Amino acid sequence: MRRFSARSTLGACLVALVAAVAGCGGGSNAPAPSAGPESGSSASPASTFSVASVSGVGNVVVDGKGRTVYILTSGGHVNVPCTDASGCTKLWPDLPFPKGTSSAKAGSGLKASLLGTKKLSDGETYPTYNGWLLYEYAGDSGSGQAKGEGITSFGGTWYVLNASGNPVKSSAGGSGGGNGY
Repeated sequence: MRRFSARSTLGACLVALVAAVAGCGGGSNAPAPSAGPESGSSASPASTFSVASVSGVGNVVVDGKGRTVYILTSGGHVNVPCTDASGCTKLWPDLPFPKGTSSAKAGSGLKASLLGTKKLSDGETYPTYNGWLLYEYAGDSGSGQAKGEGITSFGGTWYVLNASGNPVKSSAGGSGGGNGY
């Protein structure tokens, strides 16, 4: 009976070990699958841009993950700085090119002639559309959202861009979300 008990204990330990290893195994760093343009895409959000229909704002520019992109304006000034030092990029993440990438690709509905680049003092190169630096909004949990539209924070107002590269000024969003800088 003792042998049976030892074998049973060993077998139970092996089963527990296999289950523990399987539970800890791969995929923990991979993003969760979702519906929309980002599904199956391994591209950086800054490497491809396209146009998608987003409720409340219409057809707007989205990044390689299908997330709505934003610009920051203030008193007629374009590209108001949104920096790591001010804390701005924690709420409004910037989209630097990944290492080895020097330009973005125009996806569906986007005008390739309006895509550009800008190298900033941080040494990184960023995509632009119609001259605007592009950002995501941390309050958008995925594609098809524009919760940052019209929010005033960090010295200006945030807007989405239409396919022509112009700010879309609508009443969607705008209920706060920034810290009023």
